[in-house]
Amino acid sequence: MNSDLELALKMATIADQLAMSRYRALDLNIETKPDFTPVTEADRAVETALRQVLATERPSDGVIGEEFPNTNETTTRTWIIDPIDSTKNYVRGVSVWGTLIALAVNGKPQVGVVSAPAMGRRWWASPEDGAFTQDVDGSVRSISVSAVRDLADASFSFSDSVGWEALGSDALTRITSSVWRSRGYGDFWSHLLVAEGAVDIAIEPELQNYDMAAFIAVVLAAGGSVTGANGQDPLVAGQAITTNGLLHEVVLALIK
Repeated sequence: MNSDLELALKMATIADQLAMSRYRALDLNIETKPDFTPVTEADRAVETALRQVLATERPSDGVIGEEFPNTNETTTRTWIIDPIDSTKNYVRGVSVWGTLIALAVNGKPQVGVVSAPAMGRRWWASPEDGAFTQDVDGSVRSISVSAVRDLADASFSFSDSVGWEALGSDALTRITSSVWRSRGYGDFWSHLLVAEGAVDIAIEPELQNYDMAAFIAVVLAAGGSVTGANGQDPLVAGQAITTNGLLHEVVLALIK
């Protein structure tokens, strides 16, 4: 196994233990950040722990995280961490949340791990190893995107209606009226369902790099595509248009 992927999996296990120890805790400390999003003691504890691992194991690598300042920003190798993605779910006791860990080399996500312990799920990938998931029963399987080629046969997932004006006032309606099925599975899960082949299209029009770097690595290793709305690098665009690859151009054309 790729040594960086092995390290990312080790970090995911540390994150799982810390996050689950405070999940649904009645005395969980919750604050509101300047952007009006919540942050908990668990978010900070997880990111602190992962940064400590990287300081020991990969001291020359850069780190970008949601809760603390970036480090070693000029390096070609950068770890991108979201300690708890979907914090709003975490604080309400909804199980769809997870830790996202990625390694980007020259700005491109290469290694990705998404661990969702309350769901009993984990996904990971590297170019050398391919893409995998661990199911609720603990079994591990390789994953790949679907072979759906027709938009009318496609399943589409999104998070909510926030930010869709960036893609045009009726972009969400155009997508939902063109596909076979639409569901709001939400956040990282939508994109990983594309990697698994269970969903064919996932779109989020407003994201930070730590929200998507990990699932980008998994989707790409599973054979899918992730870009911005104009086909550009998603980390630069701040958007994730994720498809099985076969539908990518038609989806981009539809939302332009």
